[in-house]
Amino acid sequence: MSKVISSSTISLVFFMAVGMAEWMLNRTLMLVSAFVLISGITFVIYAIDKRAAQKGQWRTPEAHLHLLALLGGWPGAMIAQQALRHKSQKASFRLVYWMTLILNCGTVVWLFTPSGLNALNSILGEIL
Repeated sequence: MSKVISSSTISLVFFMAVGMAEWMLNRTLMLVSAFVLISGITFVIYAIDKRAAQKGQWRTPEAHLHLLALLGGWPGAMIAQQALRHKSQKASFRLVYWMTLILNCGTVVWLFTPSGLNALNSILGEIL
C-alpha cells in the first residue's frame, strides 16, 4: 500500500508543480488538465489490459502503453503499476517506462523556458 501512496504522491506533486508553473505565468491550467486527463485514460487502459491478461484475451501492445506514458500519462501509469500490480515486474518494460517519464518531464521543463513557451504559444495559437 505504501508504494501506491508514494506513486500517488509523486503524481500529485507533479500535477501541482505544473499547475503552479502555469498559474505563475498567468496561463490557463490547460497543460495540467491535459496531464490529468491523459493520466486517467492511461490508468483505465492499464486496468483493461490487466483484466485481459487475467482472462487470456487480447492485450494492449506495450508500445501503446509507452506512448501514453510519453504523452503525459506516466502518472496514471505509475499509479496503475502499483495499485493494479500490472507491468511492475517486467524489467524491460520498466526501463522503457522510466525513459518515457524522463523524456516527458524534460519536455515539460523545456515548455516553461522562453523558447518552450514560444513553441507552446505557437501550437496553442494554431489549435485554438
